[in-house]
Amino acid sequence: AAARASTARTTGTDPATAPASWEPRPSFTATRLILVRHGETEYTEQRRYSGRGDVPLSARGRAQIRATAARVAALAPSAAAVVSSPLSRCTTTAEAIAEALGGLPVRREDDLIECDFGAWEGRTFAEVRERWAGEMDAWLASTRVAPPDGESFTEVAERARRAITALLDAYRGETVVVVSHVSPIKLVLRDALAAGDAFLHRLFLDAAGVSVVDMWPDGGVAVRSVNDTAHLTDA
Repeated sequence: AAARASTARTTGTDPATAPASWEPRPSFTATRLILVRHGETEYTEQRRYSGRGDVPLSARGRAQIRATAARVAALAPSAAAVVSSPLSRCTTTAEAIAEALGGLPVRREDDLIECDFGAWEGRTFAEVRERWAGEMDAWLASTRVAPPDGESFTEVAERARRAITALLDAYRGETVVVVSHVSPIKLVLRDALAAGDAFLHRLFLDAAGVSVVDMWPDGGVAVRSVNDTAHLTDA
């Protein structure tokens, strides 16, 4: 019941009663979300927990976002808005995309910020496992558990849903580019697919990867693509 309720807050419909049909829906009646993870940073390359720390893009990350901007412009040439987490690794990514879309302004949305990893910020998985083994086991077992001095995925999901609901209300029937981080994007995709929490540990999202989700006013959802990275071949 809790899982159904969480999805209802994102899509406006309980998945148990959501419209079910094999008939293709017209995409022009949906709000299309182009979900983009920011480009690489040094923390990404070193596999460190990267939450609220404002780590800038690396040289590779800057190359990635140029390729991503061209990809998004091809996917959504008439996008209505570009919305971004306030951290610079996202705003820099969003600005490159906005420029490729003809100079759209970038709207910052605090609810799209990455999970607060608290005491684990900047540390590798091995470092956290060595010092906080019990806390890590509890965190991996439940989305309601937060890292020490940090934020749980349940809390991240609540604000991610709030951000998506606001975008669906503001841009009905239009395309919106959403530039964010691993945790918020995974949680949006989890809800869109009516998946369980294990989904969060089984889905890998690359830096500068692109996912596309259509959402209709009656609660219908179509996940068009997940973690598209074909544009990163040369980057």
